[in-house]
Amino acid sequence: MTRAWILPLTLVLCGSAVATGLVLRREPGSAVSLLLVFVVLAFVNSPVMFPRSIGAVEAQRRSAVDGRPVVYWRPGCTYCLRLRVRLGRSAHRLHWVDIWRDPAGAAAVRAANDGDETVPTVVVAGRPHTNPDPAWVREQLSTAL
Repeated sequence: MTRAWILPLTLVLCGSAVATGLVLRREPGSAVSLLLVFVVLAFVNSPVMFPRSIGAVEAQRRSAVDGRPVVYWRPGCTYCLRLRVRLGRSAHRLHWVDIWRDPAGAAAVRAANDGDETVPTVVVAGRPHTNPDPAWVREQLSTAL
Protein backbone atom coordinates (compact mmCIF):
# COMPACT_ATOMS: atom_id res chain seq x y z
CA MET A 1 0.00 0.00 0.00
CA THR A 2 1.29 3.45 -0.80
CA ARG A 3 1.33 6.23 1.73
CA ALA A 4 -1.34 8.07 -0.27
CA TRP A 5 -3.88 5.64 1.17
CA ILE A 6 -2.71 5.74 4.81
CA LEU A 7 -4.87 8.72 5.85
CA PRO A 8 -8.08 7.48 4.17
CA LEU A 9 -7.62 3.99 5.58
CA THR A 10 -6.94 5.39 9.05
CA LEU A 11 -10.11 7.49 8.86
CA VAL A 12 -12.22 4.48 7.89
CA LEU A 13 -10.69 2.32 10.64
CA CYS A 14 -11.19 4.98 13.31
CA GLY A 15 -14.74 5.60 12.17
CA SER A 16 -15.43 1.87 12.27
CA ALA A 17 -14.05 1.57 15.80
CA VAL A 18 -16.13 4.49 17.09
CA ALA A 19 -19.23 3.23 15.26
CA THR A 20 -18.75 -0.22 16.79
CA GLY A 21 -18.64 1.36 20.24
CA LEU A 22 -21.87 3.22 19.52
CA VAL A 23 -23.58 0.04 18.30
CA LEU A 24 -22.55 -1.74 21.49
CA ARG A 25 -24.11 1.13 23.46
CA ARG A 26 -27.30 0.54 21.44
CA GLU A 27 -27.06 3.75 19.40
CA PRO A 28 -27.16 2.38 15.83
CA GLY A 29 -28.46 5.62 14.29
CA SER A 30 -25.53 7.61 15.66
CA ALA A 31 -23.14 4.85 14.61
CA VAL A 32 -24.32 4.91 11.00
CA SER A 33 -24.19 8.72 10.85
CA LEU A 34 -20.71 8.89 12.31
CA LEU A 35 -19.39 6.12 10.09
CA LEU A 36 -20.79 7.92 7.05
CA VAL A 37 -18.95 11.11 8.07
CA PHE A 38 -15.67 9.20 8.39
CA VAL A 39 -16.16 7.49 5.01
CA VAL A 40 -16.83 10.84 3.32
CA LEU A 41 -13.71 12.31 4.94
CA ALA A 42 -11.70 9.31 3.77
CA PHE A 43 -12.98 9.73 0.20
CA VAL A 44 -12.21 13.45 0.14
CA ASN A 45 -8.66 12.79 1.35
CA SER A 46 -8.01 9.90 -1.02
CA PRO A 47 -6.28 9.97 -4.42
CA VAL A 48 -9.66 9.05 -5.96
CA MET A 49 -10.81 12.65 -5.46
CA PHE A 50 -8.15 13.91 -7.86
CA PRO A 51 -7.80 13.39 -11.60
CA ARG A 52 -5.41 10.64 -12.66
CA SER A 53 -1.81 11.60 -11.93
CA ILE A 54 0.91 11.36 -14.52
CA GLY A 55 4.67 11.68 -14.25
CA ALA A 56 6.38 15.06 -14.13
CA VAL A 57 8.22 14.54 -17.41
CA GLU A 58 5.01 13.55 -19.22
CA ALA A 59 3.11 16.47 -17.65
CA GLN A 60 5.77 18.94 -18.76
CA ARG A 61 5.70 17.49 -22.27
CA ARG A 62 1.91 17.69 -22.48
CA SER A 63 1.91 21.22 -21.06
CA ALA A 64 4.41 22.33 -23.70
CA VAL A 65 2.07 21.00 -26.39
CA ASP A 66 -1.32 22.23 -25.11
CA GLY A 67 -0.33 25.13 -22.83
CA ARG A 68 -2.30 23.81 -19.85
CA PRO A 69 -0.86 24.24 -16.33
CA VAL A 70 0.80 21.45 -14.39
CA VAL A 71 -0.31 20.96 -10.78
CA TYR A 72 2.04 19.25 -8.34
CA TRP A 73 0.08 17.85 -5.39
CA ARG A 74 0.04 15.15 -2.73
CA PRO A 75 -2.79 13.24 -1.04
CA GLY A 76 -3.92 14.58 2.32
CA CYS A 77 -2.99 18.18 1.50
CA THR A 78 -5.89 20.45 2.43
CA TYR A 79 -4.71 23.20 0.09
CA CYS A 80 -4.57 20.74 -2.81
CA LEU A 81 -8.07 19.58 -1.93
CA ARG A 82 -9.27 23.19 -1.82
CA LEU A 83 -7.81 23.82 -5.26
CA ARG A 84 -9.34 20.63 -6.66
CA VAL A 85 -12.81 21.32 -5.27
CA ARG A 86 -12.86 24.99 -6.28
CA LEU A 87 -11.78 24.15 -9.83
CA GLY A 88 -14.73 21.79 -10.21
CA ARG A 89 -14.98 20.04 -13.57
CA SER A 90 -12.22 22.16 -15.09
CA ALA A 91 -9.72 20.38 -12.81
CA HIS A 92 -9.64 17.50 -15.30
CA ARG A 93 -8.15 19.83 -17.91
CA LEU A 94 -4.99 20.32 -15.82
CA HIS A 95 -2.01 17.97 -15.71
CA TRP A 96 -1.79 16.57 -12.15
CA VAL A 97 1.45 15.15 -10.72
CA ASP A 98 1.39 13.33 -7.36
CA ILE A 99 4.77 14.13 -5.79
CA TRP A 100 4.56 11.09 -3.52
CA ARG A 101 4.43 8.78 -6.53
CA ASP A 102 6.85 10.64 -8.78
CA PRO A 103 10.36 11.50 -7.54
CA ALA A 104 10.90 13.82 -10.52
CA GLY A 105 7.76 15.73 -9.52
CA ALA A 106 8.98 16.04 -5.93
CA ALA A 107 12.33 17.31 -7.20
CA ALA A 108 10.60 19.89 -9.41
CA VAL A 109 8.59 21.16 -6.42
CA ARG A 110 11.70 21.36 -4.23
CA ALA A 111 13.52 23.28 -6.97
CA ALA A 112 10.64 25.76 -7.24
CA ASN A 113 10.23 26.24 -3.46
CA ASP A 114 13.77 26.60 -2.08
CA GLY A 115 14.02 22.93 -1.10
CA ASP A 116 10.54 22.61 0.41
CA GLU A 117 7.87 20.27 -0.92
CA THR A 118 5.14 22.92 -0.73
CA VAL A 119 2.02 21.96 -2.64
CA PRO A 120 0.01 22.74 -4.58
CA THR A 121 2.62 24.17 -6.88
CA VAL A 122 1.15 25.14 -10.23
CA VAL A 123 3.48 25.64 -13.20
CA VAL A 124 2.16 27.91 -15.93
CA ALA A 125 4.33 28.59 -18.98
CA GLY A 126 7.39 27.33 -17.12
CA ARG A 127 6.85 29.60 -14.07
CA PRO A 128 5.98 27.99 -10.72
CA HIS A 129 3.27 29.46 -8.49
CA THR A 130 2.91 28.10 -4.96
CA ASN A 131 -0.62 27.71 -3.59
CA PRO A 132 -2.26 30.05 -6.12
CA ASP A 133 -5.85 31.22 -5.93
CA PRO A 134 -8.16 28.75 -7.71
CA ALA A 135 -9.81 31.60 -9.64
CA TRP A 136 -6.40 32.55 -11.03
CA VAL A 137 -5.72 28.94 -12.06
CA ARG A 138 -9.11 28.84 -13.82
CA GLU A 139 -8.12 32.03 -15.72
CA GLN A 140 -4.89 30.37 -16.82
CA LEU A 141 -6.90 27.46 -18.15
CA SER A 142 -9.05 29.77 -20.25
CA THR A 143 -5.95 31.31 -21.86
CA ALA A 144 -4.40 27.89 -22.62
CA LEU A 145 -4.58 26.55 -26.17
